[in-house]
Amino acid sequence: MKANREHSQGDSIRHAFSSLGCHELDLDDVLTLARRHGIEEVELRALGGTIDLAEYFSRRFKTPQALASHVAISGIRVVALDASCCLISDDDSEGRSELLALAPWADALGAGRIRVFDGGSTLDQGELDRAVANLEWWIQKRAAHGWACDLMIETHDTLVTTPAILRFLKAAPSGTALLWDAFHTWVKGGELPVDTLDAIAKATVHIHVKDGIISSGAERTARHTLPGQGHFPMKALLDKLRSIEYSGPLSLEWGRKWHAYLPLLDEALETAEATHWW
Repeated sequence: MKANREHSQGDSIRHAFSSLGCHELDLDDVLTLARRHGIEEVELRALGGTIDLAEYFSRRFKTPQALASHVAISGIRVVALDASCCLISDDDSEGRSELLALAPWADALGAGRIRVFDGGSTLDQGELDRAVANLEWWIQKRAAHGWACDLMIETHDTLVTTPAILRFLKAAPSGTALLWDAFHTWVKGGELPVDTLDAIAKATVHIHVKDGIISSGAERTARHTLPGQGHFPMKALLDKLRSIEYSGPLSLEWGRKWHAYLPLLDEALETAEATHWW
């Protein structure tokens, strides 16, 4: 069934989704799913049951140019490749190797960004120094190879409050970009998305959204729900994004790979569309 996108005519919001929510699908099926829902952009996190994207691409397409030509036929744009590595970790070599493997594929696809998790646990000076060193290493490698793609750091572990994010951005090289997971700063950080966005909008190039019900226990957690069936203040966020003329992707991160109780991404997208959630 073709999605009805009439409600978004004239809307500047760029809807996308992460293939994390359909991790079992091959690339062609992901692109078909996007077309069926009138979505023109996707970010790739998992394909064919694996999160090793470089291995999947190499096995299926052999060369970055062959992959890019194949995707171009679909009319769907790949806006990001999502790595598994962390900016702050105990072993930088593994993460750096993953980025070097992914970058040629991202560059050929015209995917502007590679997602890297923040990582860390304390964001003390030692962790900040490690983050900066890895960002500076990337800047050098990117320049040496002439890659157009760049990194974006996801607010996932230590970067879940505005003070932590701002401390990181102050230490990071100029131009460091964020993938803001609005759900994480809302659940883990206890912040209203509109307040967080006020502080970090200039560095935000990509946004993850999802919905959930906040727990009533001492520890603030959330159980994921279909879009519109939880507590996430989506309308307020959308109003804010439009008011600041946010121009990056707004991506549904449907975490069915990690949360097996969730229904198929197809149903989540249908629900989001039917309820005008986004």
